[in-house]
Amino acid sequence: MPKLTTWLNRVVAFIIIIVTVPGNKLYAQPPQHLTIEGVYRLARENYPLIKERDLITKTKNYSVSNAARGYLPALNINGQATYQSAVTELPFKIPNVTLPEYNKDQYNIHGELDQVIYDGGAIKNQKQAATANEMALQQNLEVELYALYDRLNQLYLGIILVNEQIIQNGLVQKDIENGIEKAKAQVANGTAYRSSVDELQAQLLTTDQSRVELSATRKAYLGMLGVFINKPLDENTVLEKPAPPAITDAVRRPELLFYDYQKTAYDLQEQLLKDQLRPKFSFYAQGGYARPGLNFLDNDFAWYYIGGLRLSWSLGSWYTLKNQKNILEIDKTTLDIQKETFLFNTSITQQQQNSEMEKYLVLLKEDDNIIALRGSVKAASAAQLENGALSAHDYLTEVNAEDEARQNRILHEVQLLQAQFNYQNTMGNINVKDQ
Repeated sequence: MPKLTTWLNRVVAFIIIIVTVPGNKLYAQPPQHLTIEGVYRLARENYPLIKERDLITKTKNYSVSNAARGYLPALNINGQATYQSAVTELPFKIPNVTLPEYNKDQYNIHGELDQVIYDGGAIKNQKQAATANEMALQQNLEVELYALYDRLNQLYLGIILVNEQIIQNGLVQKDIENGIEKAKAQVANGTAYRSSVDELQAQLLTTDQSRVELSATRKAYLGMLGVFINKPLDENTVLEKPAPPAITDAVRRPELLFYDYQKTAYDLQEQLLKDQLRPKFSFYAQGGYARPGLNFLDNDFAWYYIGGLRLSWSLGSWYTLKNQKNILEIDKTTLDIQKETFLFNTSITQQQQNSEMEKYLVLLKEDDNIIALRGSVKAASAAQLENGALSAHDYLTEVNAEDEARQNRILHEVQLLQAQFNYQNTMGNINVKDQ
């Protein structure tokens, strides 16, 4: 009975170890799966430049708030103390009337409250200008973030290419291992030399070296991609091969919206110039303590108040209005030229990328024919090797020829995918919203 208890204790301990030991395969974390759209989103969320978005919004809010406060009453406090060389005196004397003598030192301190009634639309347009400027800055930020997609495409599809090459490398290794088995059988039967096996094994080692290099390249690419998305990626990470994106001819690049928003901002600036030429009306109230007060015949300190309507109309802006409007027109014309140039360059890039996609489609069809022919020749060579009618060296030549054909197809397939995503990027059809 004690032996049974001891055995049960060991079984329980073993089960606990299996369950709790970190990294146990039975309870290992599933491999991380990524899609190219998910990479776009994560990269945007973690790219340092994205932090500017909130700062731009805050700046706009402060500007709009400051402009809106122009409707609030403005309070000013002023004071002065003066000494003058002469004071008001009557040029004649009135019998039996003693007039006060006025002091040459006078004092006045007062507060004035000014409430805007009509400002010519300046405050309203200042708020609109702040919003338009924020939209232009946000869209300019979007332009800079959009350039990130091209770098992500290169990394992501580079890893896809290496993955396919590693798979092909494994197939070549199987072909060589199959040749080694056949060569060993021939050596055992005395129909081949040991050097045939050695040549095949040397090629197997060379193929394994290629696998090591490809794995190292994949690891480096995953490391760089992990930095962009702020996630650690290891050799178990699975990158899903993306489907070819939809190909459309419509240009939806963020630069186009930026040009439109910037032009709107220029239009509002022009409107502000016109607003400066309009008269402004306000209500004001003033109260203070002075000597003399409003009654200039009283030489004592006195409280006083005064209120009314005020008109102000500054005409100095007329002198510079024409030149300022001309400057804005030049800015808008420059913006139109930039937009036209951008569309022109985009059109050229579009034609070039269309030609690339057509080229790779033709190459892929030819690759399929070449692979079929090379596969047929390799199969025949394997049979000849097994029958002793072909040397190991000649067999390797056919294996390598088929491998080269398959590697070319892998490369052309990923290059086509890269060209399709480049085209999508060029036309502005990538739309990843912040979450």
